[in-house]
Amino acid sequence: MKAKKTNMFKKLAGSIRQYKAHTVCAPLFILIEVGLECVIPFIMAYLINSMYEVTSIHDSNMRFIYIYGAVLLGLALLSLLCGTLSGHFAATASSGFARNLRKDMYYKMQDFSFANIDRFSTAGLITRLTVDTNNVQNAFMMMIRMAVRAPFMMIFAIAMTVTVSWKMSLIFACLVPLLALGMILIIRKVFPIYRKAFKRYDTFNASVQENVKGMRVVKSYVREDFEKEKFSKESNDLRRIFTKTDGILMISTPMMQFAIYTSMILISVVGSILIVNTFGGYETVDGVLTPMWGELSVGNLSSLMTYTMQILNSLMMLAMVITMITMSAESARRIVEVLDEESTITSKENAVKEVANGEVTFENVAFKYSAQAERQALEDINLTIGAGETVGIIGGTGSGKSSLVQLIPRLYDTSQGTVKVGGVDVRDYDVDTLRNSVAMVLQKNTLFSGTVNENMRWGNENATQEEIIEACKIAQADDFVSNMPDGYETHIEQGGANVSGGQKQRLCIARALLKKPKVLILDDSTSAVDMKTDAKLREAFKTGLQDTTKIIIAQRTASVMDADKIIVLDDGKVVAVGKHDELLKNCDIYREVYESQSRKEDGNE
Repeated sequence: MKAKKTNMFKKLAGSIRQYKAHTVCAPLFILIEVGLECVIPFIMAYLINSMYEVTSIHDSNMRFIYIYGAVLLGLALLSLLCGTLSGHFAATASSGFARNLRKDMYYKMQDFSFANIDRFSTAGLITRLTVDTNNVQNAFMMMIRMAVRAPFMMIFAIAMTVTVSWKMSLIFACLVPLLALGMILIIRKVFPIYRKAFKRYDTFNASVQENVKGMRVVKSYVREDFEKEKFSKESNDLRRIFTKTDGILMISTPMMQFAIYTSMILISVVGSILIVNTFGGYETVDGVLTPMWGELSVGNLSSLMTYTMQILNSLMMLAMVITMITMSAESARRIVEVLDEESTITSKENAVKEVANGEVTFENVAFKYSAQAERQALEDINLTIGAGETVGIIGGTGSGKSSLVQLIPRLYDTSQGTVKVGGVDVRDYDVDTLRNSVAMVLQKNTLFSGTVNENMRWGNENATQEEIIEACKIAQADDFVSNMPDGYETHIEQGGANVSGGQKQRLCIARALLKKPKVLILDDSTSAVDMKTDAKLREAFKTGLQDTTKIIIAQRTASVMDADKIIVLDDGKVVAVGKHDELLKNCDIYREVYESQSRKEDGNE
């Protein structure tokens, strides 16, 4: 199911939550700081003019200088305080916003079905949680500080410039639109390149993730040089893309510098001409020799120079903000894709909250992994598995074995037809209820870092030590766990790196048994177990799980030959169902598999 279209800004703003006050305070203090910084040059102009009056008659009275100096110092300190508070609130708001955003995405991902995860890819989701969130955090910080400061500083500074001299403000009226047009053209050029860059990030992360997970295979086949070359290629692709974007964006810097220096030269030249041509000489006012300024005074020219720097620095700041927002806009879109994504598998309003038994029925089932897929993974499946039965599933690679059993706990939904558990359509169950009643052990199941007991309690967080030991005994794991240095308190490394493949599979089976499921599915999860242990497992299942429906996918016919019935799949279709002896007589595929494995065993004896 594709994501719903929502307002991107509104969706992201929902992650601000408890940081709303900080988000409001940051720009509020910025506005006060900007106002003070624009007032300071205005007062400075009066100070310069007053100093000129005093020095013109060699008056030693420094009263005006002290007064204006004290006012300027007070305003500067207040501006510094407001800037500091704004920085504090902005940092708190942006980091909190990013934390909430990661949390919202992570929680959303927990509800995703396999189909949703397939749509984004694991690497794509990781990129969204890390790189994209960092980009949006930086943009948010800029939006509540620099994106407020820059335009207001420019507006206030231009207003003060008009107040000082409207003629001089015409210089900015000519330069600012030209700079704005230049920035618009740059942004339009850069935005599509950033979109391409983040798609490359997903590919890059997928490559690194694959390499790290498969490090043992890489080393065993001595393919380090190949992987290094592949990494370098992906890395260089990213470098080229960002070099191109940075090169385009760097055009803004000389543009701004040209505007700054041009403005300063024009203001200096035009301002000096105005002062000289309109100066009216001196007059005595209250015994003080006072200059009669014309259209512009020395102090006003000084303030205009300051306002020039403020206006053009604001433009540079805006360019930086726009660049960051342009880069983060694609990140924001990718994040909102995740937040808007609706799980393809949800519970109905009045969902069934109890599974009566472990009977499993497939009625006219067809399945493909995506609507766009040309080939059906499963087709025309009609099966009934009785409660408490042990059923084996045999088939070649790609025959649809895993696809079939993944429909039972609704890891995927059927494309056509119905799957029932306990006589009820699986889509009518509460999803948690169904999955707690159907335990599934995969061939590549995962153990998490922590003790054996902690891993076991993933199956049942309230399991007693006796229940854990009993489950491990059925799964043939108790012997090797008891011989570990700390027994059931032995620490398991991440991914189960400090136990063998067979031990890991048995621990995963024990963890599944602690759920006390109505249906237990073993998806080739005894492939790393020796024949003797496999036989003990099957015997333990017979005696310890009589009421549980057991579905065993296996490559070895020996693992399923004593099952109540065996299902043979080929190319997504059921080609035969029966007991071992029946299939040897009536199913060519089963007989070929059995005979080829028997010859191998005989050859090894």
